[in-house]
Amino acid sequence: MSDKNQATYAIGELAKEFDITTRSIRFYEDQGLLTPRRKGQTRIYNQRDRVRLKLILRGKRLGFSLAETGRLFELYDADKTSVTQLKTIMDLIANKKNDLNQQLEDIQAVLIELTGLENNCQQALAAIDK
Repeated sequence: MSDKNQATYAIGELAKEFDITTRSIRFYEDQGLLTPRRKGQTRIYNQRDRVRLKLILRGKRLGFSLAETGRLFELYDADKTSVTQLKTIMDLIANKKNDLNQQLEDIQAVLIELTGLENNCQQALAAIDK
C-alpha cells in the first residue's frame, strides 16, 4: 500500500514479513504499542508502526517484557533528546544481564545436582547387576 508517498502496510503484510500472526499484531495494538490508522475496519500501519513492531520482537527475543518495551516507547515519544531513554535502556540492560546471570548460575547448579543424581543411579544399577 502507499499513502501520501509514505509507505504503509496492511496487517497481513507485516505478519508475513515478521513471521507472526495477525492476532499478535492486534494484541500489540491493544497494549498501546502500535497505533495504526483506521479506514473502516482496515488497519493501516505506517513505517513507525513497522519499526516499533520490529523493536517489540527484538525486545522479546532479548527477554524484555512488553511493559518494558512500552516504557521505552513512551520515553522516546516524550524525550527525543533520548538521554533519559538511553539511561533507562542501560538500566534495563543491566537488570536483564543480572537476571540472565542468575538464571545461568541456577542452571549450572541444577546440572551439577542432576549429574550427581545420575551418578548415584548408575552406581545403584551397577550394584544391582552384580
